[in-house]
Amino acid sequence: MTDVQATIEKAKSILAGEKDPESGRGLEEMNQIGEVKLEDDRLSVTVGMTTHSAPLWDDVRDHLAQRLAAELPELSEIKVEVVAQDRPPQKLGQIGLTAKSVIAVASGKGGVGKSTIASILALGLKNAGCQVGLMDADVYGPSIPHLLGVTGQPEVHEKRITPVEKDGLKVMSIGFMVPPDKAVIWRGPMLHGAITNFLRDTEWGNLDYLIIDMPPGTGDVALTLSQLLPLTGVVVVCTPQDVALLDAVKAINMFEQLKIPLLGVVENMSYFQCPGCDQRYDIFGSGGARRRAEQMQIPFLGDVPINIQIRVHGDEGRTWENFQDPETAQPLNAICYRLAKNLATQHKEEPPLPSLSVL
Repeated sequence: MTDVQATIEKAKSILAGEKDPESGRGLEEMNQIGEVKLEDDRLSVTVGMTTHSAPLWDDVRDHLAQRLAAELPELSEIKVEVVAQDRPPQKLGQIGLTAKSVIAVASGKGGVGKSTIASILALGLKNAGCQVGLMDADVYGPSIPHLLGVTGQPEVHEKRITPVEKDGLKVMSIGFMVPPDKAVIWRGPMLHGAITNFLRDTEWGNLDYLIIDMPPGTGDVALTLSQLLPLTGVVVVCTPQDVALLDAVKAINMFEQLKIPLLGVVENMSYFQCPGCDQRYDIFGSGGARRRAEQMQIPFLGDVPINIQIRVHGDEGRTWENFQDPETAQPLNAICYRLAKNLATQHKEEPPLPSLSVL
């Protein structure tokens, strides 16, 4: 074996044991190692990653380059290229939904910005390159259509509902079917039926993430979802004051009883940064959600400040513009990144069922 061949084989061996963020399995096992070339003392590597892990592609690229450089110090240059890999999701439960991660966004009480955070998670993951659907399960107060500025009724073809799309984000909500000034007066069985229809009869396609905006409190929608499909987990939204935290803890306890994993806590309206004097004001207290998450051993995904533009963009149906303003984009992107990172850590510790990969 020549020195060139030996170096290439060593590089492949190093890559083989590295873990895929989505599956938690080795890159070689999941057929993710592409071309490995060595010219003079310059190594170039191609690695396939699914769009599910798109928020982490930069991390993967940097980590692999550093690992190869440490193991192959004789090389003058190492280039790692990440390319998209096709790995379709498997069907979940008995309803035919094909999504790799189904994440509920919940709160212990209303008025804490749960729907805003749900839409931000969906938009942030979509912006990173993921295939995302957003389902509004807050039947009594559907606000997702307003936050995203989408209107109209979904079309139905052969008994399949086509979700409304907003710049590639697939959206379904009872708000598309009921006039904004009309109340939805449903008992439990009707609510169960609506949630089932949204999941089973909507043509979601192959999704990396389905984000579900839950009703506030500890009602029976969570029970319905836990019966219909295996939820990847839940993100709980709260504000810093003690009253909101008490209700958030009740919601957390409910999901624990249902054996639904807690993926993290988001503290909304965390503080106010005065734009004129740059003074920070902790209007609702400070750091309560972080402390409570640490006490309950739940990941803390981040805090979102009280920001006038977040409110304006939501009121005007332009929530996506929060990602165009550096002041608001930084904390919002950080929350989406930490969610993806926590899922990768979870998969590394307990790999989900494997599926075929095509590089």
